Amino acid sequence: MDNCKTRILTGITTSGTPHLGNYVGAIRPAIAASRADNAESFYFLADLHSLIKAQDPARTQRSTLEIAASWLACGLDPARVWFYRQSDIPEISELTWFLTCVAGKGILNRAHAYKAAVDKNRAEGEDEDAGVTAGLFMYPVLMGADILIFNADQVPVGRDQIQHIEMARDFGQRFNHIYGREYFTLPEALVDEEVATLSGLDGRKMSKSYNNTIPLFAPRDQLKKLVFSMLTDSRAPGEPKDTEGSPLFQLYKVFASAGETAAFARAYADGIGWGDAKQQVFEIVDREIAPLRERYEALMARPQDIEVILRDGAKRLRERYAMPFIAELREAVGLRDLSSVRMDADAGIEAPAEAVVPTFKQYRESDGKFYFKLMEGDRLLLTSIGFDSPRDAGRRVAAMKEGALEENADFLLADGVGSDEVNAALARFVAAQLAQE
Repeated sequence: MDNCKTRILTGITTSGTPHLGNYVGAIRPAIAASRADNAESFYFLADLHSLIKAQDPARTQRSTLEIAASWLACGLDPARVWFYRQSDIPEISELTWFLTCVAGKGILNRAHAYKAAVDKNRAEGEDEDAGVTAGLFMYPVLMGADILIFNADQVPVGRDQIQHIEMARDFGQRFNHIYGREYFTLPEALVDEEVATLSGLDGRKMSKSYNNTIPLFAPRDQLKKLVFSMLTDSRAPGEPKDTEGSPLFQLYKVFASAGETAAFARAYADGIGWGDAKQQVFEIVDREIAPLRERYEALMARPQDIEVILRDGAKRLRERYAMPFIAELREAVGLRDLSSVRMDADAGIEAPAEAVVPTFKQYRESDGKFYFKLMEGDRLLLTSIGFDSPRDAGRRVAAMKEGALEENADFLLADGVGSDEVNAALARFVAAQLAQE
């Protein structure tokens, strides 16, 4: 794995059985993207997330197996990407707590899923938090930990998930600010506007919640039966039919070549009978799914092989990234080896540390603007607003290096730090500069 590559992270919730909509909308494009040479891809089974809604242990286990087998059968290569189970990386849970301690409750109050639950309770005259678990409320923090533990650059999501990426950025930024260093990369949401969305058996969006799905690896006979049950209108053979808004045509299109799609559109215009049309749809879908189904069935017959793949992926990933990084974060928050504290042998108190000279650090953020901050050792004293050019930021730093904190709006004092304390730090900075001359 190459650290210079763009890190792309995808979570797969282990609930339910994958269907054709999942395949064309998520699995197929994600696996194609995983083959890019300029990306380091992370794919994980979000089994901890699934516990928020599913509390059937056997179903959770079965779904995890089915979804892992589905991705592997569809071509995900564990030798090329990181493929792991969320619960096999305990550092994710530890980071969740670190982030919980910096996350603002006000931000969590605005999370879409929590707000929807509260609104539903209000509408039904219930207490606002009736039936709302802490797991549902804290879901965005766990998701943030999933992303930040590996410092992902991009996270492919639908538009309804953009808020979670923004929250992960906020948690990471707050931690960086409090502990005075850029520990976390701030992730970007990667939204594919061209992602395919399939209609289900009843014409609505294919979704388990509507009970209108076609299981991805349904046996051939069941697949045919389900395709033949898809909703169509009453136009008879010989009557021209519209491709626009036709679930049957849409399903054909996502599995066919451009030439095949054009021919099928002509057949619609020529009045193809619905029975003939459904037969063609079944055959074009089964052409692609049949070899995948065969691999899926072989994988499902040997669950122990999948377990080995997931555990191996987690073990290598922990050793490479998660364990060293969480050790660094433990040090940052003060969960340290006590033997490293220097004590005065006589008084039994901590010996005075060597004087730390305050320093200015300049940097550029993802918004393109230039910032500076004043540090004293590991402690953050202040951060600046964004400047349009490094020269502007440098001028402001130069002025502050003269030794006085001017009260204006181009900086923010860190939590718990007063202007007198910063002035004292600046005086120490000036004294250190004079001592070197």
